[in-house]
Amino acid sequence: MRRDLPYALSGLALGGLLLGNAALAPDAAPVRAADVVLVLVMSAALAVCRRHPVVALSVATAAMLALHVRVHAGVSAAFPVLGTVYLAAWRGHRAAAALASLVFLGAFLARDVSVAPADRPSQQIAERTALLLGWFFAANVAGLVARQRRAYLEQVERRAIEAERTREEMALRRAGEERLRIARDLHDSLTHSISVIKVQAGIAVHLARKHNEEPSAALLAIQEASGAAMRELRATLDVLRAPDDVDRVGLARVGELAERTRAAGVPVQVTVTGQPRDLPAEVDQAGYRVVQEALTNVARHAGPATARIHIEYAPAQLTVSVDDDGQASPVRPVTPGVGLRGMRERVTGLGGTLQAAARDSGGFAVRATFPLGGPA
Repeated sequence: MRRDLPYALSGLALGGLLLGNAALAPDAAPVRAADVVLVLVMSAALAVCRRHPVVALSVATAAMLALHVRVHAGVSAAFPVLGTVYLAAWRGHRAAAALASLVFLGAFLARDVSVAPADRPSQQIAERTALLLGWFFAANVAGLVARQRRAYLEQVERRAIEAERTREEMALRRAGEERLRIARDLHDSLTHSISVIKVQAGIAVHLARKHNEEPSAALLAIQEASGAAMRELRATLDVLRAPDDVDRVGLARVGELAERTRAAGVPVQVTVTGQPRDLPAEVDQAGYRVVQEALTNVARHAGPATARIHIEYAPAQLTVSVDDDGQASPVRPVTPGVGLRGMRERVTGLGGTLQAAARDSGGFAVRATFPLGGPA
């Protein structure tokens, strides 16, 4: 109803103009109750012209012609008809708008000619008719132009939406092609190399046991780590080839990671505080990767050391920390490598923070904090 309010107010304003003009015009007849009813009917027609343009056009034309015949309101009686003609043409009812224009102009001219006094020059009637003809022609043309402009803008909007959709599809296709290319490269390079390591380690373990010798702990660790690497690499390749699949690594598998690290000769302690719960897949995977990379750095750079993993579940955040008592010292700053940069990108990409630095008491500490309960 609020959208109809401007039309209703316009109808009331035009009604007041018509009644005022009829009261002040020297050649107009006295305004009676029936004339006021005609003005109210015209106002009601304008109030509903947005929803029913043809009905409003017909009612307004008939009411204004009746008012002009009864009161001789002059050209002001054409104003409501002009408005409804424009609206009807704009809404696509061109035939109704043209017909109403011709009917009103013909009846208006016939009324003027029939009541014109003998001493009134015909030139004045012709000028007023020509003026009304120009107004009605302009109203029809303006309505058609407005309709074409609206159709043009709608078409431009549809084209823009289609272009945006096409760009998104192209971007998704290119991303899919890039994932497949990366998957092929990983398969052709890393999978072959890790498979060779796993096979050679398995053969070495088999030969040692065949000669009644116990395989070394390092050899068993290599065999176990290569098998785990193969499984994770296959899972990564599956994700790259099918991005809708969810990677299966998460904090629930930190115990397996700690066992493999112990088998490689690094003591590991795992502590979990808080109530473990389901985490967003991205946070769960990122926490696992932080622990994995930190333990890898301990095994490679810390020397003889003990690693401690602490996972803390809080209502609003998840904290994952890994520290060791190895050879790192604040006196010798650590140059961030690819692993640390990768960890920082994972954590900050999810809205978290990462701290990685040597401890004052010796060793290295990594602490990642992820926000929970809100959008990243």
